[in-house]
Formats: sequence, structure tokens, C-alpha cells
Amino acid sequence: MNFLTARRRATVALASVGIAAVVLSGCSRGETPGGDGESEAATASPGITDTTITFGITSPLTGNAAGVGNCAVDGAVAYFEAKNADGGITFGDGKTRTVELKTYDDGYDPQRALANFQQMVADDVFGAAFSLGTPTNRAWREAAIAEEVPQVLVQTGDPIFSDREQSPWQLGLLPSYQLEGEAFGKLLASSGEDHRVAILYQNDDFGEGYVEGFKTAVEGADNVEIVKEVGYEATATDVSAQITDLASTDADIFFNAMSSLAPLVIGSLQQAVQVGWTPSWFLPSTSASPAAFLTPSGVADAFPAIYSTASSQNAGAPDFQESEEGKAFLAALGEYTKQEGVPGFPQCVWSWIGASVLEEAFVTMEEPTRDSFMEALRSIDGFEAPFLLAGGTINTTEDGVPAMSGLVVQQFNGTGFTPVESLE
Repeated sequence: MNFLTARRRATVALASVGIAAVVLSGCSRGETPGGDGESEAATASPGITDTTITFGITSPLTGNAAGVGNCAVDGAVAYFEAKNADGGITFGDGKTRTVELKTYDDGYDPQRALANFQQMVADDVFGAAFSLGTPTNRAWREAAIAEEVPQVLVQTGDPIFSDREQSPWQLGLLPSYQLEGEAFGKLLASSGEDHRVAILYQNDDFGEGYVEGFKTAVEGADNVEIVKEVGYEATATDVSAQITDLASTDADIFFNAMSSLAPLVIGSLQQAVQVGWTPSWFLPSTSASPAAFLTPSGVADAFPAIYSTASSQNAGAPDFQESEEGKAFLAALGEYTKQEGVPGFPQCVWSWIGASVLEEAFVTMEEPTRDSFMEALRSIDGFEAPFLLAGGTINTTEDGVPAMSGLVVQQFNGTGFTPVESLE
């Protein structure tokens, strides 16, 4: 049994049978008012034919965020190339299609991301998916709404993308930044010990979302004091001055709401050690890769503890690599992308998960239209996507909630992360 088709549920077969029954009976939503049994097929949206569907992805493929940006693309590319090689995907309308992905480099620049979306429209894509970044996805959200083009399973924790009233053509993939920040705050507030917290945050929706969630969780907690907050611009290339400033507080907890720009994450770790400040760290899930950030810094073991959150399995874990799905994932990455060995960024796994969610929508959408696709995408409930944490499922039916919403707090153990229930 092919590793990607094994998860298809019986409901897909039932949907296909139902469609066939409708065709045979001569009844459909498009039946003419005269009741003569003739029906009109829905007019296909741009980017879909009887044999293919085309999606676009804009992501930072070059520049400081190129590592995470390429992973955000490569997981999906590997997934669908493997599916295409196996004959394609049978959609809910009974037609089998291959999935074509067009990739566009935005360099983590919002204006380039907007221009890329405009090019996608010119290129007649059906929709866009898996695009990485809060400011970059925000830059073309309104344009996608105006053009009625799906902008879905975006790799940002910005909650606006899962708000159906504000973002009718969008859906987020990852847990919200507020939820991650809240998880850190709850852990700290429940520790039973007094803590002084210094906060560094990216001065945009990304950083502010983390801080918002954290403050919500520690509000009213007598044992937690936020002693200083310092922001930095997303375009910054160095935060040494901010780290030195925060170090002067002698806080025992450093809440670093920093996005996944390797030079900044590594530089902040090294600067803290250089000035003699060694608090416990809280890092976002996007910025805590052992292989990409913590180990290369050379100083991770100088801190009492480094915490992050996770909503999926880690490709670097032995259990992942030894599983059949893990082996298939790594083999597909090696065959269809430029990724070598085990990817150091979680975005490769996240986009693979997102691709499986996209397939789940494809196999239930009954018409080759964007409206039918969005209806199918927002009707997924209890889907056991690959690589979610134990007990995790995909549910897209709740307004305001992204496709992935479960997470746990984890502690760096020198090579990977281990789930924790209390502060060390």
C-alpha cells in the first residue's frame, strides 16, 4: 500500500459513489428549471482542469530566512511530487488530477510578496498555500480577498487568517502566536516560584501576538513580574544592544519573541553569554530548531533551560526517522527537493502536514471551483494528518481556529526537545 494513499478514509469512497449516483439519476444542482433531466456543469475556476490543479507559494527562498522559507516549500513539493508519481489525486468530482506548485521568492519582503501574488493571478493559479511569514502574508491578504483567490494553510500563527469574517478566503495552518505565548505564561505562573521576566519582541503582529498571549496567562500571577520589554524591527540585522539592555535587569527568564532569522537567534544567544546573562529562555516554535539555531550557537548549554512549543513531531528524532512515514518523508525530500538528509527546520514537516490537509479538501470538493474548495477545506474534522503529536487531529470547522491547534511545551535536552509539565 502506498504510504500516502493509506490514510484516505472511507468517506472519500462514499463521496465518489454519491457523485456517481447523482450523475446516473440525472439529478444535480445544475438541473434546468424545465425538469428535463439535463444539467449544467459548474464553470471551473482559473487554475484547474480535468487533469491538473495549480497552486502558488510565495516564501523567502533567498536571504536570511531562506532556510525556513525553502523548507516551507519543500515539504509540500515533496508530498505532491510523490503523489503525482503515484498517479495523482482523485478529487471529489471523480476526476484524477496532478498537483502543480509554482514557487515565488519574496526574500521575506512584504512588497515582493504582494508582487508575487499579483504574478500568481497573472499565472492563473487556482489558489495559494503554505506561504511563510506574518508580514509577508499580511501584505497580500486583502488583495486575495478582493480577487477571491484562496490563501490557505499559511505558515504563520497570525489569528486573522482563521477569522472567517475578516478573512473569508484564508485559513491558517499553525497554532496562533497568542496560544504559544499563553502556554509559556501558564507554565511560569504555575511554577510556584518568583520570576522576573525580560521580553524582547519583534515589532509586528508576530512578536506582539506572542507577548499578548504571555501577558494574558500571567495576569494576576503574583509570582511573575515583567521587568522590561524591548522591541526590534523585523528588518534588523543585529540585536546585541537590546540583549545588553535586557541583561541589565538581571531577569531570570528571557522571553524572546523572535522570528526564525538564524543570524538574530544565534546572535542573541551568543550575546547573552558574552555579557554574562544566563536566564532560562522561552523561544517560539519557529525559532528553536536544535540543528539550525541552538547547536550552531555553541552556547545553548550555558543556560539553565531553553523552552519552546511543538505541535508536530521532530524530523530529527530517532522515532520519526525509524517510522515508515518518516522514512517516506525523508525519501521524498531527497528525491524531489534540494534538502539533504534530515531537515533542520520544522517548516518542512509543517508543509508536509499542510499538503495532506490540502489533499483531504481535494478528495471531497465536488466541483472544480474555488467556492467548492473552500467549503471542503473548512469541513475537515478529526483528520489524522501525518506527524501530528499523539492524539492530535486536524479540525477546520471552528471559526477562528487554524488547522493545527494542539501544542505542548518542551525543553531542550542537548540534542532535541522533551515535553515538560513544569519549570526545571
